[in-house]
Amino acid sequence: MAQKDLDKNAEIISGMFDAIAGKYDAMNHRMSLGIDRLWRRRFVRALSRDVPAGAAVLDLACGTGDLTKALSRKGFTVTGLDISAEMMEIGKAKCRDLAPRPQFVLGSAEQIPFPDGSFDAVTISFGLRNFDHRPQCLAEIRRVLKPGGHLAVLEFSVPKNRLWRAIYLFYFKNAVRLTGRLAGSIGAYGYLVDSVLAFPRYEALCAEFTAEGFRAVRYQLYSGGIACAYRARTDQ
Repeated sequence: MAQKDLDKNAEIISGMFDAIAGKYDAMNHRMSLGIDRLWRRRFVRALSRDVPAGAAVLDLACGTGDLTKALSRKGFTVTGLDISAEMMEIGKAKCRDLAPRPQFVLGSAEQIPFPDGSFDAVTISFGLRNFDHRPQCLAEIRRVLKPGGHLAVLEFSVPKNRLWRAIYLFYFKNAVRLTGRLAGSIGAYGYLVDSVLAFPRYEALCAEFTAEGFRAVRYQLYSGGIACAYRARTDQ
């Protein structure tokens, strides 16, 4: 399925994630065999090498707050933003014992409800592919970043190596179908497969960042390309 054929209307996406919020974490950890936790830790460590503790970080499409929590524990001042109220309620519960506690805001990446230059970094973990109007969202991200601010994206991908890609895709498609049946949400997990396979990756996604004014764009493969971490900066 082509990217343009996926329905990413905000109401549809928020409703889909609201419906699976209570099962989302358990199913995703099971589906990834727990490797998603390792990816997030690696992702946060990499960001902390470039962004100092105490810096203001916007965790965009924060969902149930796994990355929001990890960023806060690393010493960042974190705001989570998502279009799914039910997902964020779970995130708030995860973070209630943290000090300082992350702020959670209901909102869309298409109209980020913060002034220009509010953040030192913006992170997105497994959410960028759900954005309906990606150029507009990237422009909004650049707007709320300070000069020299960092964009860090962690997203599912497809391995470059042909053998590893074949093994992974066989597992991925079948594991997701099973997860969807167990969760009673075949449509949501079917969307996950389609959105991952249709999403631009590697050089193609880097080119989108560059086209929207980001600099020093690069990427790093996780687990041989099952996931990919992208980094970019705004001009000083």
